[in-house]
Amino acid sequence: MDRPVRMTILCEDQARMGFLDKKFFAQHGLSILIDADPVILFDAGPSAVVLENARLAGVDLHRIRWIVLSHGHWDHADGLLSLAEAGIRGRLLCHPGVFVDRRRPTGEFNGMALDRERAAGIFQLVESPDPVQIGEGIWFLGEIPRKNGFEARQTPFHCIQDGRKQPDWLRDDTALALSTPRGVVVVAGCSHAGICNICEYAKEVTGCGRLHMVIGGFHLLDESPVLEETIAYFEKESPHHLFPMHCTALPALARFYRGFGITKLCCGDSVTIG
Repeated sequence: MDRPVRMTILCEDQARMGFLDKKFFAQHGLSILIDADPVILFDAGPSAVVLENARLAGVDLHRIRWIVLSHGHWDHADGLLSLAEAGIRGRLLCHPGVFVDRRRPTGEFNGMALDRERAAGIFQLVESPDPVQIGEGIWFLGEIPRKNGFEARQTPFHCIQDGRKQPDWLRDDTALALSTPRGVVVVAGCSHAGICNICEYAKEVTGCGRLHMVIGGFHLLDESPVLEETIAYFEKESPHHLFPMHCTALPALARFYRGFGITKLCCGDSVTIG
């Protein structure tokens, strides 16, 4: 990347403190506008909240060239319908598995509202299980190899495929990686594949030997051995910036604060790389 890149949080579980005409909205989900070359919307949140927060933040969603989905859960994907209604188009990049009929343990639908046919009728649909370079030094990672022994070892979810109930390991869970002179920047959606697995694959795909920044959902929901292993991983890797957000529960946030002095990013916040 040859210029600074600005990331603006358009959907997250918490909103920043607004004032008068800038009262940002929070909803469970994630969406980050990445003002790079090209402009990328990473995840679409669960609703029209992305449109309203974009207006408040003063960002133009019509500049988007790529919409990238981290995985096929409603809280990351159902905002696509609102984007379409607002006339926002572009290429929609995702793993082919995002359209699976996925369910909660109770049997409730837990996937995304758009099926493959409708998505392809609205956006220029690009599906890939493999890494795809979408800009200079910017990579969609595709399916994440799950190599370590502590992440993504169990799942509470299931899916319906060929009329049969099967465990849903969310093989479509992916991330973005941006190569910078200071190291790789990882933008994660929910990290069902494991945030450490994701970071290791980002280094491999980009050829960057070190982490500069990790931002997004870390999927650490309680005190657990996985949390301790993750803390140990980042202590070893020593990234310059860590921004755990969506689907990172208070115990995990507290551990990251004690260990790394993190700042919690919310809807309406921005960070700049470069």
